Amino acid sequence: MFSDLRSLVFDLDGTLYVNNELGREIHLCGCRYISEMRGIPLAEAGDLIRATRKSLTAEQGIESTLSHACLALGGDLREMHRRFAEEIRPDGFLSPDERVIRLLYFLGSRFELFIYTNNNIVLSSRIMGLIGVSGMFRRVFTIEDYWRPKPDRSALERIYRAMGRKPAECMFIGDRYDVDLRLPAAMGSTVFLSTSVEELFPLNKIMQEEEL
Repeated sequence: MFSDLRSLVFDLDGTLYVNNELGREIHLCGCRYISEMRGIPLAEAGDLIRATRKSLTAEQGIESTLSHACLALGGDLREMHRRFAEEIRPDGFLSPDERVIRLLYFLGSRFELFIYTNNNIVLSSRIMGLIGVSGMFRRVFTIEDYWRPKPDRSALERIYRAMGRKPAECMFIGDRYDVDLRLPAAMGSTVFLSTSVEELFPLNKIMQEEEL
């Protein structure tokens, strides 16, 4: 099944760690940005973002993201992520999970490991350090590489080229099928949905069984 597989591409937030409190901090920071940009109360900005995401999801037939809502509301992704990097401190929310670290060491001994995230490099680096996975990936692709939030075909094609891999040589692992996995699957990659850290661990068994 995985005889052609050479590279594993992980989403970061919600995949290699799950922390709802940190997710709320990121959402709140986005709300503050839209609130200031639009000159509206914070609560109203939150309602507007939720309504915009719901509308985009209904219109496009796939789950929308905070990044897409920001763009639809006339925001600037660079400014929003500048604020994320400046204002969000994940230190109080995250710690290493030795099970995830062991899994990545096992997978890294057999495959090239990458990250592809809608987060920015500053915040992603902080998060990776706190969960103990810094230095385990050949490259970390962030929103800042192409400023085209997932899912985006042009960005994904450039990522395949940057990795030097064909789609069939890659597996994408993420927690949101529409955002992380649907497009790679359509382009010929294997995908693995993991909505909790515990759901990552069968990867170990699957890969071991493939070697038998």
